Amino acid sequence: MPPRTSNEAEPAETPAALRPALRVAVLADSDTRWKWGALTARRLTAGADGTDARPVEVSGLLLRGRATPTPRQLAEVGEVGIDAGRVREVTAVEFLHTVRDEGYDLVVLALVGGGVQAMLHGLAALGLPRRPVVVTGYVGVVYEKLADGLLLRHGADVVLANSAHDAERFRAVYEGVGADASAVTEAALPFLGGAPYRPEEGRDTVVFAAQPSVPASRADRTYLLRRLVEHARLHPRREVLLKLRSKPGEHTTHIEELPYQKLAQRLPGGLPPNFRLVYGHMGEVLDRTDLLVTVSSTAALESLHRRIPTAVLTDLGVRETLGNHHFVGSGLLTSWDTLDGGIRPRPDTEWVAGQGVAADGSYGTAYDTARAKVAALLGTDELPPLAPYYTPATAPGYLPGILGRHHLAPDGTPLPGAAAPQEPGRVRGAVRETVRNAARGAYRQGVQRVAPVIRRMGEL
Repeated sequence: MPPRTSNEAEPAETPAALRPALRVAVLADSDTRWKWGALTARRLTAGADGTDARPVEVSGLLLRGRATPTPRQLAEVGEVGIDAGRVREVTAVEFLHTVRDEGYDLVVLALVGGGVQAMLHGLAALGLPRRPVVVTGYVGVVYEKLADGLLLRHGADVVLANSAHDAERFRAVYEGVGADASAVTEAALPFLGGAPYRPEEGRDTVVFAAQPSVPASRADRTYLLRRLVEHARLHPRREVLLKLRSKPGEHTTHIEELPYQKLAQRLPGGLPPNFRLVYGHMGEVLDRTDLLVTVSSTAALESLHRRIPTAVLTDLGVRETLGNHHFVGSGLLTSWDTLDGGIRPRPDTEWVAGQGVAADGSYGTAYDTARAKVAALLGTDELPPLAPYYTPATAPGYLPGILGRHHLAPDGTPLPGAAAPQEPGRVRGAVRETVRNAARGAYRQGVQRVAPVIRRMGEL
């Protein structure tokens, strides 16, 4: 080939605007997992093809169930790069049909472990000529059901770990059962951010980050509420906020049978004027926080990332059921008596460094490895078949039940009647949707309000 002369132009690259958009689907089953999934998708696709210019189209899908977030909860999550008005509910089978028809390049499964396992088998059963890259992970601190949750997530192309500590544990579990551990990829919590903590003159705000199911009993939750209110009375010039996850009747990742809002209404003596219940985006609440107190909420990691003084309570013990055992060695464990006396814990720098909170300023590169792995998978001519650890042969007494809850057969195909054929005509379609909405409302009423009452009656 003769050399190019000076008058010959270099071959032009395809303009970014003309490149086909990277198509991404995020499937979530609760408000917190939606936040994790949407932000994870955004971080993974920033320059997924080696540039920052390729357009990305993200579809938001919510798996229908007891914890499907309401529009208010979606709005409260904050900015995730996806218009909440364009997010739609689907069943598991509807999601699989959507993947089959839409041709997604990347799927982020922000689901509980059983949901991830069902979708992995369902996607494998589609037999697509070109399947999407599949990513999954955990929304926060992994303090229970480590082996169970991890093995249910096995089979995804990328299993994200939120810290070096988690990555080490995840690989140990997979290798311990003889499963491929190459999918485990260290990253960080995708929703960390905000300005580093700076005290302001005249501001003194303590925030207690409540959790829906920790602690679980009425006595323990009432105790924590009472101590928080007493702290407000001891420090009348201090603003004391109880940060709530949901309003009564709404559900999050975990069931909240005893909302603090209702317990507060029954507290003897009422509430002091410097005590308030607040909702909203956690990042915005942390903007005005001078001390974050919790039992074991992931909010503690958000707070540590911003170097906000943080306390993890030991009043109810340091127990696996509470999740605060995860903070052993952190330097954050303390009690209300100590906090009432004005003493704040100091975090252990070595412990913090291993937890993925990137308080040292390294957060900007936390997703580099995961992003590179996803980019490599997207550029692969042919992806290997999805191969979860659990199969009808390895877990014949466990897997069928997991798949059945999502109306899938043991081979991952939809069960008969799981997907009704599309009805022709606008009127019939509207009637069908109305019936579906009514049934959905009745279902939520049952699982979110009636069932908890029955359970409490059974404890009497």
